[in-house]
Amino acid sequence: MNSLRFNAISKLSNIGVKVDATKKITAVFNENVFTLQIARQYLSDEAYKSLNASVKSGKKIDRSMGNQIANGLRAWAESKGVSHFTHWFQPLTGLSAEKHDSFFTLKGDGTPIEEFEGGALIQQEPDASSFPNGGLRATFEARGYTAWDPSSPAFIMEIGEGKTLCIPTIFISYTGESLDTKTPLIKALVALDKAAVDVCQYFDKNVSKVTSTLGWEQEYFVVDAGLATARQDLTLTGRTVYGHAPAKGQQLEDHYFGAIPERVYAFMRDFEQESYKLGIPLRTRHNEVAPAQFECAPIFEEANLAVDHNTLLMDVMTRVAKRHNLVVLLHEKPFAGINGSGKHNNWSMSTDTGVNLLGPGKTPKTNLMFLTFFVNTIKAVHEYADLMRATIASAGNDHRLGANEAPPAIISIFIGKYLTDVLEEVEKRVGDKFDEQDEAILKLDIHKSIPELMLDNTDRNRTSPFAFTGNKFEFRAVGSSANCATPMMTLNTIMAQTLQDFKAEVDGLIEKGEKKEVAIMEVIKKYIVASKASLFEGDGYSEAWEKEAEKRGLANVKTTPLALDAFVTERAKKLFEANNIFTHAELEARHEIMLEDYVKKVQIEARVMGDLASTSILPAAIKYQNTLITNIVGLKEAGLPEKTYANQKQILEKLSEHINIISDEVEKMIEARKVANEIADVRKRAIAYCDEVKGKYFDSIRYNVDKLELMVDDNYWPLPKYRELLFLR
Repeated sequence: MNSLRFNAISKLSNIGVKVDATKKITAVFNENVFTLQIARQYLSDEAYKSLNASVKSGKKIDRSMGNQIANGLRAWAESKGVSHFTHWFQPLTGLSAEKHDSFFTLKGDGTPIEEFEGGALIQQEPDASSFPNGGLRATFEARGYTAWDPSSPAFIMEIGEGKTLCIPTIFISYTGESLDTKTPLIKALVALDKAAVDVCQYFDKNVSKVTSTLGWEQEYFVVDAGLATARQDLTLTGRTVYGHAPAKGQQLEDHYFGAIPERVYAFMRDFEQESYKLGIPLRTRHNEVAPAQFECAPIFEEANLAVDHNTLLMDVMTRVAKRHNLVVLLHEKPFAGINGSGKHNNWSMSTDTGVNLLGPGKTPKTNLMFLTFFVNTIKAVHEYADLMRATIASAGNDHRLGANEAPPAIISIFIGKYLTDVLEEVEKRVGDKFDEQDEAILKLDIHKSIPELMLDNTDRNRTSPFAFTGNKFEFRAVGSSANCATPMMTLNTIMAQTLQDFKAEVDGLIEKGEKKEVAIMEVIKKYIVASKASLFEGDGYSEAWEKEAEKRGLANVKTTPLALDAFVTERAKKLFEANNIFTHAELEARHEIMLEDYVKKVQIEARVMGDLASTSILPAAIKYQNTLITNIVGLKEAGLPEKTYANQKQILEKLSEHINIISDEVEKMIEARKVANEIADVRKRAIAYCDEVKGKYFDSIRYNVDKLELMVDDNYWPLPKYRELLFLR
């Protein structure tokens, strides 16, 4: 193994990949996307109008138009050298999936032709038996269906010299249950649209559609492929289960926003070009806080498309990195002792009249509309904080949340000083009657204090999991490897429900004779009081906040198996069923799938830890131990006094102690794993893996291995070290 390490280091200077990124972004943007503009060139007027209405208004495409649209898609794809198509979907594996079919077929008389029928565009029937389903489908019940999602445009994926037409789809079972992340997201967007439009009607009768927008910020690490390959843990788990901190980490804060290394810069330009072709509107790139850590972010898009683009980006980055002999690490915590990676989800809502509902307005009416949606968001997150915590729970994210480098596991909301003062002013009126002419409250001249608001935006609280940043909320606790669909589904669902409840309360007051504006303010006031416990402006990393949060009644669930319970409470089942997102059976299935995913990932990590310790670490340590013994024996036989080899003996004793502890702990961990594997109930099995396997042994084994790394001759040490992984390119 040590030969792999040193071979990888020796080849570093011989690596270089040229990138042709000379074209303007506008010249290649959407080059491989079947946009409406492209569709206009390949479709009849009738077919184009049908597709356009589906994309913009969600209207169902008539099957009679399917063949025309499919023929247009095929003609466009073939003009670009495409011979195959696939239904591209996002099953519950956390990845995307695809099965390629060719346009080629044979007629009855044996004549070969290329065709793409409407039926193949609209629906396919892939094997569903091997995808996670949480017991919804038996192994012998393999039927699943992919159904075209016209709201996300078809695109051409280039892999090497090959090109494939990809049709974004949902994925459901034969009996209609969703088996993917996209289906519930789309349902949540529909629920939010209806609920938000109903509330918007209080302020503007012209609003007929509200869309949820998302701007994600993707953090990731980049390491040399040779060095990564020499580490079994990086290859199999995406993180280093062992590794002592280097002398220099991120303590100098010199990497953040620093000059991008040339090799990584070439990789960035390369994957950006590929992304632009696919219509992914990347805007920024920079070094992140930790060495070898970077970030990219796009322009905001409608949430469903943004989720597809982020999923695509992770695939593109991974593939393009190979061309540069690099590896992209999307795990939330690839390296101990330095910052992990997140994926901030910047969320807002926009109307078809061009209004950002979380943007402060310039008139009393628009300010009241802003305040309505702003406070409803706070109320939704406070009321369903357990679901917000559950939606970011994963084995990888457990390493970040509450680790003084990422938002804590306590769900709180940061809104800044100015808006805190605004809400406090409203709250002071508790018990008073609002007067329609009370301009101090109803006008809320927020637009006059925009500079103050923007100051809050610039100096936002980076320890907050859910922060208002000027015209959007930033859900900062999402993990870097996560599919954005799940947190977006959850956030939009709880927002839809809260807006429904808000409208019912306002309408109730209006029916009792209250004027509309007064009724709205009364309910806003009630929501502020009900949710103020979740507002926090201080240091979310501090122990003082944990104590304060407990006093406020805020939950602090630190592990995934317990956090996921929120998805199957009676309240959660009622919420998701009422909004047509999940049936009870679907929720139970998702809960089981997420628990199984946690178990498998911790199980794999435990196996890797055991394998590395037994076959790489201990043999290297014992080899060095023998070298020390030979040295001591030689000095002793030479007749030298004991003081001349006293230090060697001391090193030998410490070395032997760590070797024995590692060997004993690995055996105990294996036994604990065997016990956990026998537990039939998946929740109890997940808790056992969390507490009895990971909790008891991971840190202890790692501590002793990392101590050995500091003691064993560097020439013997088999694994590339942190100083090499993080600083050698």
